[in-house]
Amino acid sequence: MNLHEFQAKAVLRDYGIATPRGVVITSADQCAVAVAELGGMPLVAKAQIHAGGRGKAGGVKLCRSLDDLSATAAALLGSRLTTYQNAPDGQPVHQLLIEETLPIARELYLSITVDRAAERIGLVASACGGMDIEEVAHSEPEKILKEWVNPATGLMDYQGRNLAFGLGLAGAQVGAFVQMVKTLYRIFLEKDLALLEINPLVVTGDGSGLGRILPLDCKMSVEDNALYRQKALAEIADESQIDPKEAEAHAHDVNYIALNGNIGCMVNGAGLAMATMDLIKLSGGQPANFLDVGGGATAATVARAFKIILADPNVKAVLINIFGGIMRCDIIAQGVIDAVKEVGVSIPVVVRLEGTNVELGRKMLADAVADSVTTTRLPIIASNDLDEAARQAVAAVGEQA
Repeated sequence: MNLHEFQAKAVLRDYGIATPRGVVITSADQCAVAVAELGGMPLVAKAQIHAGGRGKAGGVKLCRSLDDLSATAAALLGSRLTTYQNAPDGQPVHQLLIEETLPIARELYLSITVDRAAERIGLVASACGGMDIEEVAHSEPEKILKEWVNPATGLMDYQGRNLAFGLGLAGAQVGAFVQMVKTLYRIFLEKDLALLEINPLVVTGDGSGLGRILPLDCKMSVEDNALYRQKALAEIADESQIDPKEAEAHAHDVNYIALNGNIGCMVNGAGLAMATMDLIKLSGGQPANFLDVGGGATAATVARAFKIILADPNVKAVLINIFGGIMRCDIIAQGVIDAVKEVGVSIPVVVRLEGTNVELGRKMLADAVADSVTTTRLPIIASNDLDEAARQAVAAVGEQA
């Protein structure tokens, strides 16, 4: 679960980390109050969406007058802001963070995340703040500084100093940076975060580089599996920033991520789902989603998954790839048959089953299709091989084009 910038900064302030002064508004009429509260112009208006790249997309504006601020607010609020991270659909802007401006001497980058390869929490820093850090890591990897935290000792002061020196900080800035990093690490643990990113982390001043260190922007992502113990954060989740299909899937414990293709995927198991998507691509098609119904999928789960997939108007065929382990193939087959009838699926549905009772499951699918010829034909295409299933799904889409 992602937090908005203003929500993440509120968490920072709760832990004693200073942030630029700001006011959140939801209408252009509130601009005058914001200006009065912040002590006058100029101010920065920041669109609050769950995506990076807002500045390049026009979602961060420096405003030098109240009229300028009001016009910016009127233009952004109620719009959909599209960045390189949320293209092509963008996300709705319901709130703006109006912040004071600061004299910026330097822009740095700092983040904390889980490094799954190292099996430890990792800190990443760079003197190239305010830029696309992925591009910096690719083109100039020597500018990326890293420290891994030993879970037995926690974050050590020397690790913070290593990063501070690597960033070119000096004097009192080093101690301030070390204290900030230690506090951020504490936030990361206590709030069950998956990512804490500050970009940029600015050094204020007149160009000497000896000013204060402040987070000018902040992104926090909370581990979904820990939301049961982060109830305060869960309560401020902004569902409007999530694809409606993803929100519905989450409500029914179905793992779903919308993509831009036209072949809907329904698979049990994340690894199998990824392999299925790869084979669709290798066969010349485009997956419309990642959808993992889980190892204990039931007929009700399958029906719900169908409804979520078909809510995407771009879907022209569905590929179901189920390995019957915990749930037998005959039960899955019956669930598919019932779901196709219940939901009223009219597009081709390619089904590949493997595992326990697979022969019985395949027979049930074949019998259901045969029996439906005299009534309403079920659009089910049975397949015994995953490669073949992917090709059949791609071909089915081509036949409808």
